[in-house]
Amino acid sequence: MSNRAESAPSEGNVRVVGTAHVSADSVREVEETIEAERPDVVAVELDEGRYRQMQGETPDDLDAGDLLRGNTVFQFIAYWMLSYVQAQMGERFDIQPGADMLAAVETAEEYGLDVALVDRDIQTTIQRFWRRMSFVEKLRMVGGLAFGVTDSRVVGLLFGLMVGIFIGPLIGLFGGSLGITSALLARVTGGVVVGLGAGIALSFVGDLFLDGDDSLLLAIGGGITVALVTATLGIGSGLVGGFVAQAIGSMALGLLVGALVGVAAGGLFAVMGLNVDEDYEELDMSELTDKDVVTVMMEEFREFSPGGAEALIDERDAYIAHKLVALRAQGHDVLAVVGAGHRAGIERYLANPETLPPMESLVGEAKSRGIPWFKLIGIAMSVGFVAFFILLAMAGVRNGFLLRLFAAWFVVNGVFAAGLAKLAGARWSSAAVGGGVAWMTSVNPLLAPGWFTGYMELRHTNVNVADIAQLNKLLADEERPIREIVGDMFDVPLFKLIMVVAMTNIGSLIASILFATYILPLFGAELGGLDGVTRLMIQGATRSFDVIVGALT
Repeated sequence: MSNRAESAPSEGNVRVVGTAHVSADSVREVEETIEAERPDVVAVELDEGRYRQMQGETPDDLDAGDLLRGNTVFQFIAYWMLSYVQAQMGERFDIQPGADMLAAVETAEEYGLDVALVDRDIQTTIQRFWRRMSFVEKLRMVGGLAFGVTDSRVVGLLFGLMVGIFIGPLIGLFGGSLGITSALLARVTGGVVVGLGAGIALSFVGDLFLDGDDSLLLAIGGGITVALVTATLGIGSGLVGGFVAQAIGSMALGLLVGALVGVAAGGLFAVMGLNVDEDYEELDMSELTDKDVVTVMMEEFREFSPGGAEALIDERDAYIAHKLVALRAQGHDVLAVVGAGHRAGIERYLANPETLPPMESLVGEAKSRGIPWFKLIGIAMSVGFVAFFILLAMAGVRNGFLLRLFAAWFVVNGVFAAGLAKLAGARWSSAAVGGGVAWMTSVNPLLAPGWFTGYMELRHTNVNVADIAQLNKLLADEERPIREIVGDMFDVPLFKLIMVVAMTNIGSLIASILFATYILPLFGAELGGLDGVTRLMIQGATRSFDVIVGALT
């Protein structure tokens, strides 16, 4: 597996060993090669943080600004998912992920050899990896990894849930034209209320007589059954009416449609054999360091995400090669232990160092490629929100009406954002801050109320990368009930923080959808409906134009 790269006689030399990070054979090869060759320096594919963690040191606490800024939460989730998949592979093949690098470090120290850490900081790599990927590639990656974390049917149901959340408000807006009457929505709402109560009662009863997740399944299945029967018979149709029935009923119908779509999707996924476990079973770890197999794996990943491959593979090849070229120029005899997928690229740079890209192009934050649609949409939403109020005011709409409209926007966003944050375990002070700013952040995707909630939470707790290992350990437990595992996951600071941030943002998003779908039409009716609001906004735009022209002339 060792390959010698040619170098000038006046310089040192570099030999590259390609390994599989979860292969016991690689560990033995690394130990035997170092023992036989006794180089001056053993260079390993590690950065400072991973090296310290591997040595058993307590990882540094994560900086709040780094964790909550921009898309860093999503990058960290991506890192967690990648770490989980690698941990699962390591467990299946009875080898600790990174054992090859640890063996290299320990063997070098045993023989008194210097150790050089030549990999780029993992946070920089993940950030650049995330930025280089397109939106579609990110969805494909998250979806693909999800099949390795849970059952395909669960993935299907989650997909259906997202579909249902989208369809529900559409039913509320356009259901009348589809024959969905107020009486039907009232029956559905009554079924939801009765079914929810039945589900809660069955959960308490199930806890007394059933073990594991059977109680949870009983509560969910029983509650849904009672809801369907109640809605079909119209037993609870008089419990709730008016606006509440319209909101709850349309959303319930949307979720029902989404559930049906999710069941169908889950079945399709299962038929298609989208199961990572099967791939693990067929994988021969002894082949992972074979050049042809690794080449095929790298080519497949490059086809999946050219930008992601550039950040995860090509840039790191160049970064590591920079470090090795510097050691060689100092006259050192270097043995480099790297992943097999990096060996060919590194050796090309070692043979032709003049082709190396500048080091400054390989560090720091990468810029997203293409048109920044997300930012443009955020700016457009903010401008539109402000323009809506200004144009109505210029058209002569009463200040009292505008204040009531703004108050409704503030309250709905605040209640949902703070409520879901508290449900995820946030402190009251943190939930209040997130709810207080939700009205402002919900009109601009570049901001998020969850950031503010997260900052408040981090005043009372610290999170670090060791939390990821604890989460992986909990997820790998196949014996305990899901409710217990999820409960323990909320005791891990990193998971709790991510959930608090995510649930605050989700609450604000749901509130925005409900406001636009159900509440805004109620206010619009006072102004003559959609036609009246449109007429007033045109009138306000005309008056604004006249004022601007008058001021300029």
